[in-house]
Amino acid sequence: MAKKIIKLGTRGSPLALVQANMVKSLTEKAVPDVEVQITIIKSNADWKPEHGEIALDANNGGKGQFASEIEAQLLNGTIDAGVHSMKDMDSFLPNGLHIPVMLEREDPRDALLLSPAIEKQNSANNSQNIFDYIPENSKVGTTSVRRKAFLLEKRPDLHIDIFRGNVETRLQKLSDGQVDATFLAVAGLNRLGLAEHISHPIPETEMLPACGQGAIGVEMQQNRGDILSIFSQINDTYTLYCVSAERAALQILDGSCHTPIGAHATLSEDALTLSLKLSSLNGKRSLSKQVTQACKSIEDAQDIGRKLAHELKESAPLEITESLK
Repeated sequence: MAKKIIKLGTRGSPLALVQANMVKSLTEKAVPDVEVQITIIKSNADWKPEHGEIALDANNGGKGQFASEIEAQLLNGTIDAGVHSMKDMDSFLPNGLHIPVMLEREDPRDALLLSPAIEKQNSANNSQNIFDYIPENSKVGTTSVRRKAFLLEKRPDLHIDIFRGNVETRLQKLSDGQVDATFLAVAGLNRLGLAEHISHPIPETEMLPACGQGAIGVEMQQNRGDILSIFSQINDTYTLYCVSAERAALQILDGSCHTPIGAHATLSEDALTLSLKLSSLNGKRSLSKQVTQACKSIEDAQDIGRKLAHELKESAPLEITESLK
């Protein structure tokens, strides 16, 4: 009997292909009569690399720029499903699409990476404060306004340079000494087998991750129950609940690529703990809130996210709320 063919859309970057192949492998193992065919879709972000990992200007496509072409092909039926890094997804999806399936979340933390020269200088540094490993007045490369704001809050002496390109490109720029330090997601480095480049993973309490960081989602049409029944076999409920809470909060905060927002949820037994943080662009003002509540469904998780986001938004100072408009 012929296997059912499922077309899975993805970007063509090394990390995106690793993630797509993870979905393919898990799905074919869980549903042996299915064959997942990976379809590489070129995005505007690939065509215009000057926009970076997350463009600083929302008018240039914003966080969802990487996903838009995949979503267009989902809607016209060219592909059956799309695979995404959840941290790159807009808080609102196009009508008719949803992400009901997520793989088990990888390490959600940010990683501090130092240039070889700075690593050498730090050989005898035993500080308990990770940010002390960045020398005074250093040049730090990042395109993320969240990382920039959260870093400047702790180290206003640092100089932030826009730092674009895929993971490998950024590692090369760091090695060449174009910047003294940079930040990347631990999850991406782990998946690419590049964890040895991590100087220091940063605890969530020190730098709250981006919404959905470390999670891989499978997007599909809402009316494709046949596709959902297949990919639901690889769904991780823990991750789905946690990221659903984070994304619900982001919708209320209207998070965009020019809004410094951190969001991270964990689930223990039937209780979900959600942490949120808002910051001004320069890092001088910030506000954080955390809540732990019972959670037995996606709806519960989303309600927790929305409620905490409303509380945070209502109590945030004007300097912060101006960036949410």
